[in-house]
Amino acid sequence: MDQSFEELRQAAFDKARDRHDIGFFWDLVKHLRASASFATEDGSMGGIGGSINDAIEIVRELLGKDLGDDEPLLRAKLESYLAQP
Repeated sequence: MDQSFEELRQAAFDKARDRHDIGFFWDLVKHLRASASFATEDGSMGGIGGSINDAIEIVRELLGKDLGDDEPLLRAKLESYLAQP
């Protein structure tokens, strides 16, 4: 049985948190249309800094919105991340 999007998200977030993989969260943010308000012109997170927990909260907030057409891409990214050793 396929995992729900929420189950995939939680498993991937747990893995990235354990690895302190801020790049994983930033990659997700870059692919969310809802993240446009967070990005600066140079493509960085600008004034958004802090810990891995801060990054998790930002992504969790963005993923809490209706994902619409973004869901298949995000599902593929989560599955790909979880398949990595």
